[in-house]
Amino acid sequence: QVQLVESGGGLVQAGGSLTLSCAASGSTFASNTMAWYRQASGKQRELVATIGRGGDIDYADSVKGRFTISRDNDKATVRLQMDSLRPEDTATYYCYARRYSGIIYWGKGTLVTVSS
Repeated sequence: QVQLVESGGGLVQAGGSLTLSCAASGSTFASNTMAWYRQASGKQRELVATIGRGGDIDYADSVKGRFTISRDNDKATVRLQMDSLRPEDTATYYCYARRYSGIIYWGKGTLVTVSS
């Protein structure tokens, strides 16, 4: 079992920054692919950024150059640094983990609201 707990969401003005953190339980963190997804009201959940076991990183086009994903295997955490935030970044952000076996886990989400 993997439990994921997100933190760091909140209200920020457009152009501001926030850092989201996801703390993971379990001993398999280093072998997990980790990611952040988001879901805006009335929209489908979408991938924001991924970081693989080997540190390979990918971003959605909409956040490239503004968001940075990182992981700390010793602390079993994954972070999402969000800069130059826009109102369209408003969403609930979810932490995602995929174990080597393919089993997927989700956090409960943290709300990010960007005011214009």
